[in-house]
Amino acid sequence: MNAEPLRRPRLAVWKFASCDGCQLTLLDCEDELLGLAEQVEIAHFLEASSASAPGPYDLSLVEGSVTTAQDVERIHHIRAVSRRLVTIGACATAGGVQALRNYADVAEFRAAVYARPDYVATLATSTPISAHVPVDFELRGCPVDRRQLLEVITAHLAGRRPAVPAHSVCFECKQRGTVCVTVAHGTPCLGPVTHAGCGAICPTFGRGCYGCFGPSDSTNFPAFVPLLRRDGMDTLDVVRVLRTFNTAAPEFDAASRKELER
Repeated sequence: MNAEPLRRPRLAVWKFASCDGCQLTLLDCEDELLGLAEQVEIAHFLEASSASAPGPYDLSLVEGSVTTAQDVERIHHIRAVSRRLVTIGACATAGGVQALRNYADVAEFRAAVYARPDYVATLATSTPISAHVPVDFELRGCPVDRRQLLEVITAHLAGRRPAVPAHSVCFECKQRGTVCVTVAHGTPCLGPVTHAGCGAICPTFGRGCYGCFGPSDSTNFPAFVPLLRRDGMDTLDVVRVLRTFNTAAPEFDAASRKELER
C-alpha cells in the first residue's frame, strides 16, 4: 500500500490598510519563492493569485493596519483560522504612516477630501494588528527586508523562533564599515534608536536614518533627543522626524508628545 503524501503547511498572506510594499517584497524573492512554493501550499495570496482556499492556515502573514470596523471583524476571523499569525511591515506592527490621523480630526479630513464624506466609513485611528488580536511575531520595516521575511517564514514552518536581530541600525553601520554620519558630518540620524534590518542603507549613502524599521528594543530618548537638537533640529523638526512610518510605535509616540509639551 502506498503511503499518503505528507500534507504541506498552508500559508496565507493578507492585506489591510497599506501600500502592498511588504507583499511585493515576498514576490521579489523570486528564486527563493519558487523553492518556498514547493514546501508550502499558498492557500491565500491575492497579490499573487486570485485563487483562494478557505482556512485553517498554518501560517498567516498580515500586512497593513486596522482602519475600519470591517477590518476589526476580518482580523478576528483571520486569527481564528490561523495557527500562527505574523505581522509584516510598519503598518501592521505600528499603524503605519496613516496613523498620523491619530493626532488629528478624521471627520475634518473626510469633509475636505470627499464630496460625500457620509459615504466613507472609517475609524478615527489607525492601529497595529496587535491592538486587536494576539500576534506570534512582528517583523518590522517599511518595507520589510526580504532576507528577514524568508527567515521568519522558514522559522515558523520549522517550529523555531526567528533569528531576527533586535539591535539598532548603528550596529549595521559598524558591520558595513560605514562612517557615522552624525559624528563625521553632524547629520541628524535616528540610527541609535531604530531597529536593525535595512542594512543601514541611508547612512551608507551619507543620509541620516529615517526610522523605517521602528524603535529598537533598547531606546533612550531622553539622551537621544538632545543630540538631534545639537545637530540643528528644533521642536517641530524632532516631532516630524519621529512621526513618519512608525509614528504610533509607543516609543516614538511618547517621545514626540513629550517634545510638544516642552
